[in-house]
Amino acid sequence: MTHQPATQTLSARVTWLVCADICIPEDGSFSIPITVDPLAPRASTLDGSHLMTTASALPEALPGLVSASMTQDMLSLGAEWADIPTGEIRFYPYATYLMDNTAPQSIAPTADGFRLTVATVPDPDQLETLGGLITIGDGDTQRAFAFENAPMTLGAASPANIPATTSDMSLIAALLFAFLGGILLNLMPCVLPVLSIKALAIVKHGNDGSARRDTLAYTAGVMVSFGVLVAVLLALKAGGDRIGWGFQLQSPGFVTVLAYIMLAVGLSLSGVFNIGNGLMGVGSNWIKSDGPVGSFLTGVLAAVVATPCTAPLMAPAIGYALTQPPLVVIAVFEGLALGLAAPFLLIGFVPAFARALPKPGAWMETFKQVLAFPMYAAAAWLVWVVAQQADAMGFAATLAGLILIAFTAWVLGHAPSEGKGRLIGTGFATAAAIGAFFLASVPQPPTFESAQEKSSSANWESYSPARLEDLRASGTPVFINFTAAWCITCLVNEKTALSTADVKAALESKGVAYLKADWTNRDPSITAALESFGRSGVPLYVLYDASGQPTVQPQILTPGAFLEALENL
Repeated sequence: MTHQPATQTLSARVTWLVCADICIPEDGSFSIPITVDPLAPRASTLDGSHLMTTASALPEALPGLVSASMTQDMLSLGAEWADIPTGEIRFYPYATYLMDNTAPQSIAPTADGFRLTVATVPDPDQLETLGGLITIGDGDTQRAFAFENAPMTLGAASPANIPATTSDMSLIAALLFAFLGGILLNLMPCVLPVLSIKALAIVKHGNDGSARRDTLAYTAGVMVSFGVLVAVLLALKAGGDRIGWGFQLQSPGFVTVLAYIMLAVGLSLSGVFNIGNGLMGVGSNWIKSDGPVGSFLTGVLAAVVATPCTAPLMAPAIGYALTQPPLVVIAVFEGLALGLAAPFLLIGFVPAFARALPKPGAWMETFKQVLAFPMYAAAAWLVWVVAQQADAMGFAATLAGLILIAFTAWVLGHAPSEGKGRLIGTGFATAAAIGAFFLASVPQPPTFESAQEKSSSANWESYSPARLEDLRASGTPVFINFTAAWCITCLVNEKTALSTADVKAALESKGVAYLKADWTNRDPSITAALESFGRSGVPLYVLYDASGQPTVQPQILTPGAFLEALENL
């Protein structure tokens, strides 16, 4: 009897995920014909090399221990791994609908491995254990490591014992807080340089009717700018970004451009060049300082430079707004804008305030030149912020751009008023300005290691959700300083309160761990922590007692008040 080999078909139904910026589920059916011959078991139409290639591409077992903790906002994954391969690290959980696939994943090295943090979806599955893949590297060099049944620690959706500043707030209260916060914003050092220019223009007008027109134009500039800001913020949040108040200052390029504008305005006030005929021109030759367009653009600039600051009362209002529908968000932000513009509206529409202004005179030219120095100071501060955000090459590019802006101002100031000389001068100035703004795109965020080196000699350590949970679990009191290099209020508080010898000694004697959450560059874990306290910006100061209960401290810190809070632990 002749033996005939049999042909069998091996079929499989396969499902998988295709992931880039988002993950898309795919599925398909596949079949492979296989010749089976009992007398020749090695004979098969399936090439064994394919199996070997596929097997070599399978994930390796993770060589270290894994722990995970999760709240409603954030998933934190820790790995003990002595010899980590180099390359980008990404995590893909086996569980579906667990984490926000489009959110950035922040990686932080630890003493024996790394800590990876990613935002979860609004209602994540509550798992007791976690499994998934960790990929390291990219392209042909990428390696995958698998783990299962890592213990999961579940946390509360938001820290307990937080003052009811958001969910219990009414819309009327939020609007009132926003308006009053906007008024107080005029007193913040980041806004004063621009307001001094506006004050000079109002003094120039005296009591004539044009003051009312220009204060309305200034108010329109502030409110339109806040409208644009809230529109961008809502669009980014709808796209899955976790951002808050002052988010644009987290871009080194934006900060660089703002420094260029401050320098250009200062040079104009110093008389190096004139844009148009006046003191407040910001844009082109047809802008006049005593006209509504100049006032409108001054309002735009005031709104832009106000965003690094968070005045008292406005923080809970903004935190409330960002949890509400878009119309409420817009209303609260416009209330803040109206508060920012309110002092100048009073001057324009209340004669008693206008009569209190000094009379115009020859002193104004000297006053104008003096006002250039707050603008130079603002530019210097912004350059310092870039130095905290960018690498050495980016910082050098920013300085080079400042030189080009100064050259642009010099050319405009010395070019003839008409003819070919004017055309040539304008061409040189335009080329220099374009070069400066091109250089603004060069700065790049620093590496994690550089940020860690900054804290190596200080009395604080960098914040991470995992580090906070470890300290709370061990019964250690914790103080968290949510700050940013572009927040002047934060810097003043650190200098006058947190860096004093008495406060440092009290933190040490009470055994309080000091964590600094630096929000200078975007960090989704810090954004989530701010949101959990009903805030959308810095500064924020939180003191945890030994039982892990948090207390929010005042935005304006004083050594006495903070020492009293430490004593009450």
